[in-house]
Amino acid sequence: MSTLTYTDVAEVDLTLLGRTAADWKQTAAHLRRLSAQARSGLLPASERARWDGVNATVTRDFIRRTTKEFADACTEATSIAHVLEDAHQELTKLQKAVRHIRDVEGPKLGMNLAGLPGMAAPSLHPTKPAEIELSRRLKVLAAHAAEIDASVARALRKSHGTDPGNFGHRSYGSLDAAQSERALELAGVGPMLSDAQFTELNSILAFNAKDSDFSTAFYQGLGSPKQALEFYARMSLDCTVGDQPERLALAKDLQRAMGTALASATDPDNRTHLPASWAEEFRALGTQPVPTPALGIDRPYGYQILGGLLRYGDYDPRFINPIAEDILRIHKEDPDFFMETKPRRSDDPDFGFNPSGLTGAGYDPLTSVLEGLGHSPEAAKEFFRAGRHLDDLTSAGFTWAPDTLDRSSEDSHEGGPDALGHALEAATTGHPWDDTRPGLHRDKDTAAIMRKVIELYSPTTEVKPQGALMDSLGRMGAAYIDDLNYSTLNFGGGGDDVNRAGLFGRSGGPRTDFDEYKVRNFMNVVAADEEGYKILSAAQQIYTSSALASFEDDPESGKAFAHNAAKVHGILDQSRISQVELDFKDKEEQANLDEEKKGEWRKYAVGGTAAVVAGVGSTLILGPAAGVAVATVVPLAMDAGAGAVGTAYGTHTLQYLKDNEVKNDGKALKTMQDIEQSCAEELWKPMARYADTVGLSAEKRGELYREIEESHALGRSKMQSARQVG
Repeated sequence: MSTLTYTDVAEVDLTLLGRTAADWKQTAAHLRRLSAQARSGLLPASERARWDGVNATVTRDFIRRTTKEFADACTEATSIAHVLEDAHQELTKLQKAVRHIRDVEGPKLGMNLAGLPGMAAPSLHPTKPAEIELSRRLKVLAAHAAEIDASVARALRKSHGTDPGNFGHRSYGSLDAAQSERALELAGVGPMLSDAQFTELNSILAFNAKDSDFSTAFYQGLGSPKQALEFYARMSLDCTVGDQPERLALAKDLQRAMGTALASATDPDNRTHLPASWAEEFRALGTQPVPTPALGIDRPYGYQILGGLLRYGDYDPRFINPIAEDILRIHKEDPDFFMETKPRRSDDPDFGFNPSGLTGAGYDPLTSVLEGLGHSPEAAKEFFRAGRHLDDLTSAGFTWAPDTLDRSSEDSHEGGPDALGHALEAATTGHPWDDTRPGLHRDKDTAAIMRKVIELYSPTTEVKPQGALMDSLGRMGAAYIDDLNYSTLNFGGGGDDVNRAGLFGRSGGPRTDFDEYKVRNFMNVVAADEEGYKILSAAQQIYTSSALASFEDDPESGKAFAHNAAKVHGILDQSRISQVELDFKDKEEQANLDEEKKGEWRKYAVGGTAAVVAGVGSTLILGPAAGVAVATVVPLAMDAGAGAVGTAYGTHTLQYLKDNEVKNDGKALKTMQDIEQSCAEELWKPMARYADTVGLSAEKRGELYREIEESHALGRSKMQSARQVG
């Protein structure tokens, strides 16, 4: 495959390719007419003629061959025209995307990409996440262009053939057809593929997986659902056995690409798709042993192999949900049903149908299908809408399968809860759980599922979330941070519907009241965990900072909003503090203090003394007159916040606010990764302007900040009481 840089893609003149495609299209039309004339005129006349002597054989055969060559020339020209036309369209899209990054997105980040060689520009010093993402996208776009270039060259060679005296060999109705043919040629080699061939197969699949014409042709070319499973099983097991990191990496790429392609090919809304019988046969194969030579007598069930593919791709609910429901039913009836086929290879934990290694080795299809729902928001939303399935998966008697070959692993049962968390993230946010592109899609159904989650995971219930769920619960809370704040306004008194309308009425849509008591319990559970605390606190910082900037025209409301935000921070802070105290209740005080110092959460929990908040830099926010209390309201905690907000939902929350809620200046809406101390002043200007507008003296200003600190203390005290009662 040729090596192209993003500069090559940006600068190439595609008009020549477009004109060439048009010329071949016109040539094909001319040849079509000539071929028709030969078939309807020359050939019939030749066949009716009374040839004598040599003419009876030589001339007649020559006319027959000539007529065929006209038809073959037309076929070849048409094939070339189709391939070139598709290539021109695809490369034009890629070029437009590259130029937009070079000319628009890059300069916004201070990156001058024009005139610099290849990938050098964005990869020299990519220190900020946004720059790194641009660099990655440029690399992917250039690689995609290179794959198209290679596919076109191969298709043209096959169309023309190697015989200069004979027109027409392979004929393609599209570039997709040529690419699927090559992918199937490579797939036919199976585990004997060289690394170079395997890389080529993955490249073709990756860049065409979402094209239903390609994906449908590829899966149909594999034969049947059973043959598709057999192919994936052979490749997966061959690449996960033993210590072969290069082949394992190739298998990971194949898993992702084949899964994405299966989602595309089974979506009935796509113009081209597999027949419904494929879904039916997959379900029929689900509990049938599939002969797999690499496992010998241990024959896996169809669902175990299929699960490896379901982990990737955005699946239509009509395809994946019946599979998920069937797998859940089987698990409820016999939790060990699928575990009985696990091979006895405790020294080889990667061996299995999940080369990615995420949440299991791939022998538990329930974990696999939940991961699939985590990438399929609409399917996940429909799956959890009624609540029945969530109740089943979180009931006291429910046991998760140990989806690992390492029987000594302490985390053998963690994969299932982790995958459940991913599925719930997709169901409550309308967004694949690990997609870093901003794009929350909340609606009444996602909010209803979030309400169920908040009610479910509470200290007042018997359901106790496993540690693997905490990061997901934190991200779900971050995605609904505005509604969590809205729900807690009446917490501690002082709020009513009028106040809430005034403080939250600027949002782009109606808020959801999850009930302040249930929200407090939910935050208590999640923020007790260090990871959950960091994610929720970072989201709270983003939301508070963004919203305060929108109250510059209404400082009184801004003050009230800040009070409520400080209260929410108090809830989060005390939840984490109490857990640390609980974890170290039987240890010396010094050990407790050392743990507090190590924990990033410590930077958020302000105890009211200058020594505690010295590292936060409170005087940089409003100047020396601000006092330490201001750090309590929205602790910026640059070091601790950056990592937590680097998660997807920090960015998602920010983008959601920009698109649907508060409308304020760009500085207040920067991602936390880019926030520096100089920006902190911008985040707190609304409160400073309020103090200046009403002419507060230094004494009154101090009173204001003490009031806000009291709101933070109120949140902490209520959580302390709740802990003591619990």
